[in-house]
Amino acid sequence: MARTTSALADPSMLSKIDRLFACNVGHHIALPQIVVVGDQSSGKSSVLEGLTRLPFPRDSGLCTRFATQISFRRSPTPSVSVSVLPGKDASEDHINAVRAWKKTNLPVIDQPAFAAIMREVQDVMGIDRTKTFSSDVLSIEVAGPDQEHLTVIDVPGIFQRVTKDVTTKEDKEFVKDMVLAYMKNPRSVMLTVVPANVDVATQLILEMAEEVDPDGQRTLGVLTKPDLVDKGAERTVADMVEGRSHQLKLGWCIVKNPGQQDILNPAFDRYTEETTFFKTVAPWSSLPMDRLGVGALRERLQAILAAHIRREFPKVKLELNGKLKAVKKALEQIGPARETPADQSSYLIDIATRFQDLATQALEAKYVDDYFACEKLRIATIVVARNETLSGDFDRFGHTFQFDAGGEEDDNDDSQENPHSSDTDKVDGEEVKVDGGCSRRVESDGHDNGLSDLLHENTELAIPKQSDILRWLMDTFMKSRGFELGNFDPSLLATTMKAQTQKWDCLAMGYISDVACLTDAFINNLLRHVCPDDDTYHRLSVRLADRLLGRYNKAFQQVQFILDVERKGTPVTLNHYFNDNLEKCRQKRMREMAAAKSTKDDYGNAVVRVDDLVQTHSMSNKEHTVQDLHDILKSYYKVARKRVVDNLVMQGAMYRLISGPKTPLKLFSPAFVSQMSPEQLEEVAGEEPSVKSRRAQLLKEQEDLEKGRRILV
Repeated sequence: MARTTSALADPSMLSKIDRLFACNVGHHIALPQIVVVGDQSSGKSSVLEGLTRLPFPRDSGLCTRFATQISFRRSPTPSVSVSVLPGKDASEDHINAVRAWKKTNLPVIDQPAFAAIMREVQDVMGIDRTKTFSSDVLSIEVAGPDQEHLTVIDVPGIFQRVTKDVTTKEDKEFVKDMVLAYMKNPRSVMLTVVPANVDVATQLILEMAEEVDPDGQRTLGVLTKPDLVDKGAERTVADMVEGRSHQLKLGWCIVKNPGQQDILNPAFDRYTEETTFFKTVAPWSSLPMDRLGVGALRERLQAILAAHIRREFPKVKLELNGKLKAVKKALEQIGPARETPADQSSYLIDIATRFQDLATQALEAKYVDDYFACEKLRIATIVVARNETLSGDFDRFGHTFQFDAGGEEDDNDDSQENPHSSDTDKVDGEEVKVDGGCSRRVESDGHDNGLSDLLHENTELAIPKQSDILRWLMDTFMKSRGFELGNFDPSLLATTMKAQTQKWDCLAMGYISDVACLTDAFINNLLRHVCPDDDTYHRLSVRLADRLLGRYNKAFQQVQFILDVERKGTPVTLNHYFNDNLEKCRQKRMREMAAAKSTKDDYGNAVVRVDDLVQTHSMSNKEHTVQDLHDILKSYYKVARKRVVDNLVMQGAMYRLISGPKTPLKLFSPAFVSQMSPEQLEEVAGEEPSVKSRRAQLLKEQEDLEKGRRILV
């Protein structure tokens, strides 16, 4: 028989593919292969025996209970090696057991030796009365000086009816799923074995092949039992071989299987008998010789496999490297094994270091890392914007009564005196009328670690009352005056200041609630990002929750302290702007009163007669006192408002929540991890069995793929 494989493909390339199968790379990526499939009674075993010259078991029951990979290799010395490749989902103990079993440098296997090997293999795989089929793979390597590179994978034949005390419905589905898995491999060339003496339209294996390969690009049909075809039906079979019906891209071959009597005859020569049959019996004798017999089928398979591997080999390299990269990344994410407290501490320290690195970048507004691609994660920028909103809210809504315009100096750095000059805001870039406001500007992200109990409720903020503030001050003065002569009791300033700043509480608490929400959302998102798995994230979140809550509470306490100092204490300031503002108010009020009595001199200058100037001061002591109280309150409010905004930002938000030494952002750190007890480390970083199993699986996959990469170099 002519052998042409060497001219069709590089034997080393074919050998590399076989070595990839041997190190289980086929479990992880699709490899080029020829898989023999067929119904249980299709004659598949006889075809395999003809192709491989191995005495496959053939009886009325099931012949194959596991996949078998038969590889042929050219070698100066004839030998046969047999081993078992563990299934993809096999346990570690089973993997060790099947890998320990192998037979090497066997002479050519005869039928008794093969039967003995099959019995041993079934024991190694654990096939018995309770386990009929196995996902392990029997690997048979046949070497010799006359062998050409060829690898064929045989799988159990599919069956429609179960056999009592032999197979079950579960076995039927197991076999179908196993066969379908091999057929779905886009790099599998399917050798579909179909009896010629049945209607091909009834063959389930052809339906399955058409389902996974609708264009027939990788399906080679093999017809068996031509000697059993009914008279008159031969032409239908011949049309299939010649490509006139049931066309397949790779075409059809036809072989003649030995009968039971032939098998029992020791002098029977299958290949001579088959050749004689196809040369002498019509209509088979008129068909192309390269489609007739096991010898032609073998050469056809060699050519198909060589071309297939030559086409797919570069893709295999790319896919293997990509898969290896993905496995390494998955191992990196899952982290090293964490059996001891030292392992667990190291694991958490790595996470904490990454957390602090990104948190520092966020606070410095260095948004280089891909993590900050989402603008919602840029906490420094968001908090700065909220600080500016706080200042604007105090300007527009902070005071209860609108101050009297009389005596007011233009003051460009202060907008509260004339809130209507800034009674618009921008929402989505469009100006809208502002009739009031809200104390809260940030919604909680739904992550509840107890912070919600501290948050201030959202409060509607009305614009300052437009009613006469002087009347209100007069009423307050009249209800609280004592025996003072020409002035008011100092406590009256504290009383009116408290009333004028009654919205400061909700503004301040709304602000610190917002910054706390922003901080908590940032910590939650960053923690989820740096934790390799959900288990670590959830357990770490629980561990941090109480301490985080304590630090948030410190911020709220600091804000309350600032409010108490400003609103409940004695009004005090050393800021010279208080005196400047008060003097400006008095001077302008004097100018306005004098201007009403002024006349023009010869040069056009405004002049006031002294007598008229005296008359402008004709107001009662009460009115004078209330006017003075208003100007003092107004001047002090300006200073206090700016001071409280700065203190809220610097002490409440920045020091307690953002950039201070003991903020929530600084809690989860390597120092925090180093203080955890072994019990706490186990509670947070101890591995779940599923994680251990996942790591073992990934390490095994990495080992297989690394071996494959070295093979392909």
